[in-house]
Amino acid sequence: MVKNVVIVGGGTAGWMSATYLRAAFGDRVGITLVESARIPTIGVGEATFSTIRHFFGYLGLAESEWMPECNATYKLAIRFENWRRPGHHFYHPFERLQRANGFSLADWWLQIGGARRLDEECFITTALCEAQRSPRHLDGTLYGIGAGGGDLGAGTDPGRSTLTEQDTQFPYAYHFDAAMLARYLTRIGVEQGVRHVTDDVVGVGRDDRGWITHVTTREHGEVAGDLFIDCSGFRALLINKTLGEEFDSFADVLPNDRAVALRVPSDIDTVGIRPYTTATAMDAGWIWRIPLYGRDGLGYVYAGEYCSEEEAERTLRDFVGPAAAGLAANHVRIRVGRNRRSWVANCVAIGLSSGFVEPLESTGIFFIQNGIEQLVKHFPRYGPADRNDGDDGLRAAYNGQVGRCMDGVREFLTLHYRGASRADTPYWKAAKERGDAELAERMRVWAEMLPGEENIWPHYHGFEPYSWIAMLIGLGRVQPPPRPALALLDATEAGQKFAALQTQAKRLVGELPGHREYLARLH
Repeated sequence: MVKNVVIVGGGTAGWMSATYLRAAFGDRVGITLVESARIPTIGVGEATFSTIRHFFGYLGLAESEWMPECNATYKLAIRFENWRRPGHHFYHPFERLQRANGFSLADWWLQIGGARRLDEECFITTALCEAQRSPRHLDGTLYGIGAGGGDLGAGTDPGRSTLTEQDTQFPYAYHFDAAMLARYLTRIGVEQGVRHVTDDVVGVGRDDRGWITHVTTREHGEVAGDLFIDCSGFRALLINKTLGEEFDSFADVLPNDRAVALRVPSDIDTVGIRPYTTATAMDAGWIWRIPLYGRDGLGYVYAGEYCSEEEAERTLRDFVGPAAAGLAANHVRIRVGRNRRSWVANCVAIGLSSGFVEPLESTGIFFIQNGIEQLVKHFPRYGPADRNDGDDGLRAAYNGQVGRCMDGVREFLTLHYRGASRADTPYWKAAKERGDAELAERMRVWAEMLPGEENIWPHYHGFEPYSWIAMLIGLGRVQPPPRPALALLDATEAGQKFAALQTQAKRLVGELPGHREYLARLH
């Protein structure tokens, strides 16, 4: 039986894995985490999915406990700037589309709307972002999204639930300092009994079948285990370097392979705090802005084929302006793609060692969370000492789910580039040709009708049809006509819902506190 788990690598992936497994199994499974003091966490400000709340809920951590410890802020959406043309922007929110007479309001927007952007007419979140509003009232209650528009109240803790159990769309995610979150989870994990070994791994022991029996550390000797989790980042020390698992690159469709980042102080009392991530299209990639409490994380993600490191850093500093003077830049090489299998023998890769598809839709933490949850659901029976391997079915099911999830995100991100109207540089011109045959066929379908459950990536990947719709329409290259049936249907209900959305948005902008105001109170 698997009694001892050894996690190699700390950071966000390692400590999310350690604390989640401890919460799941208690002291019935021993957990040891080995991390080097010389290898820093890559994150310079991290954005997440709304589903991250399931992770904190599973650990029993309230926002008032962990958010101030990590300079965390709320994220209601991603604001895309200049992807269609200079000066244009739109939002991809955490908000499902309402329906009228059997069709989504996006369909009705094509038929009777269109005076303003889809995200302005079909979503409440856009108005809250523009006004820099908090998603919670000062008493902590959460605002409601939906026809009723009432507050959801405090009873929104998901408890011990997982990603695949989310049946409602939670209206926000978070931004946080990844290094601070790792330190916070380190304290939580150690307090709950995780053995923490700070040391360098200098060797890996294997048995005659190739299964890992132990890792050898410089100062602490051998650390043995039954199951090993590789959280060593892009180095992929166990899954690739030791076990030799093949890595499939996504560079043919997602060529951004580098990033340069800055940590920029922010005077929140003067400028406030934006409740959204910003992704601004540039000549050879895009720049993120992640607003934290007291500073912003900014970074230029780009393709080295089209831009040098020096040019990228200069572009980012020019974008930031005078505030960039004297700040140290962090250059990162990105490995875009995934392992063919994330679980090989008795080793499971989680985080960057498993796969990564660039940070455009904040999927890094989501992949960690999905990998951990799926590991618990597929937890193995046997370790190397058992001389038995009856876990083939569990291993195959895990690898299938994790692989399909990453492939779905890969296709969604590829749409961002192929679907963008922008084509003014060699980078953006080439982007229009990228994408496999399946995506090309889907886009031919979407030229006739909006994306829906029946014609988007069919496996779980975290994005619902409304996300594909928001991006397709916002990017602008493909603009489908209204469905013919809508010209024959009564549009009264749709018109009423459009009006109700605007009324509700105006009311909430007036009632909700500012994002900075609420967070200052939380701190």
